[in-house]
Amino acid sequence: MKFLWDSALGLLIVTGGLLGLTLPFGKIATAAGVSAMVWALVISLGAGGVLLCALLLRGQRIRLTPHRLRYFFVTAAVSYAFPNLLMFSAIPHLGAGYTGIMFTLSPVITLVFSILLGVRRPNLLGVVGIAVGFVGAVMVAMTRGEAGQPAEFFWVAIGLLIPVSLAAGNIYRTVDWPEGTGPIELAVGSHLAAAALLLGGILMQQGGGSLALLGGVPLVVVGQIASAAAMFAFFFRLQAVGGPVYLSQIGYVAAAVGLFAGTIVLGEHYQLLTWAGAVIITAGVFITTKAQSQITTKAQNQTGEKVAA
Repeated sequence: MKFLWDSALGLLIVTGGLLGLTLPFGKIATAAGVSAMVWALVISLGAGGVLLCALLLRGQRIRLTPHRLRYFFVTAAVSYAFPNLLMFSAIPHLGAGYTGIMFTLSPVITLVFSILLGVRRPNLLGVVGIAVGFVGAVMVAMTRGEAGQPAEFFWVAIGLLIPVSLAAGNIYRTVDWPEGTGPIELAVGSHLAAAALLLGGILMQQGGGSLALLGGVPLVVVGQIASAAAMFAFFFRLQAVGGPVYLSQIGYVAAAVGLFAGTIVLGEHYQLLTWAGAVIITAGVFITTKAQSQITTKAQNQTGEKVAA
């Protein structure tokens, strides 16, 4: 477990895989009548609650300061509540696999934000890898959803807002990370803040009765809570180890998981162009992973030289 906790590649695969499970779970839940906002609440409340229990069992607690409270609520809105609401609203129209492909645009947008704001930048190989992944994403986006069922452009546009929000969150969490605060504490605080925002929206717009529909999919709720709690424990660690641009590539892994889960489990069908794009996206992941290892090695060498001097 210690090796995984310190491995950017291992964290990327685990976090992206668990994120990908959110897509089929979300499609099953929304098909059963659960609203997008309620299912987003399940993820944040479930993940935040489980991780809070884990934190308390370790003898730790959430320390509330003005800086942490700001971080919790900004992260909650930009990284969780808003993109999850968009995602679960779009899935019934675009399909779980296709919606997952929208995650693959996050690295490109994160890179643009990162360069503009002067946050950690990738090397040339990293840029090449992101560009390759983007080409694959464009190929997939051209198909507009499941084979024979092209989605309306409105829902494609809604889907495209997902990576914009995720990219903004990737940068914000790195820039404003509270000093001396661990990843689990940040995950707990951010998700409980997101749950509070979503619950308020549900009570104002839909009423408490909308929560009763969760009783129709109890196993899906349990599976979603378990995978979400595990994912966000690794998510913030990956943020610290890999940085915002590398973190954003969990979308590539999640998209692959969503495509396979949608096809095999949910019976979705996608064009050959969609699958070809997914293969190219995978190639982009391997290239950027190689670039990340080069950056890490270079940083270690420079540190060693300074110590020797």
